[in-house]
Amino acid sequence: MPDTRPDAMQRLLYRTVWDAAAVRDDVRVLVVQSLGDPDGVLVPDETGDVKKGTDTVGVQRQYTGTAGRLENAQVAVFMTSAGWRGHTLIDRRLYLPVSWTDDPSRMRAAGVLSRWCSPSAGN
Repeated sequence: MPDTRPDAMQRLLYRTVWDAAAVRDDVRVLVVQSLGDPDGVLVPDETGDVKKGTDTVGVQRQYTGTAGRLENAQVAVFMTSAGWRGHTLIDRRLYLPVSWTDDPSRMRAAGVLSRWCSPSAGN
């Protein structure tokens, strides 16, 4: 009988320690094995999420197609593999505007990886 409350899933997502990059890599392997198509294509998709406040990583006033105008938003780019057997998400990346990358203390406070905060990172 399925759970009628979300507690078990929330606990799994909250308490489980996992490596998002490793999961992404595993998904890529499965995609190539299951959906691999020599004539397949990679489809990038930029998506903006309107946000209130300024503390969410990457948020600034910027254009987002979601709203169709300048808004306080967070923007991410997703990569999908598509072929005749099907399509699936294979990667994602959060866009960090200069207002974030030029402010190491803001990035540290928001928990952004320290490699982004290093002047020698070249980003």
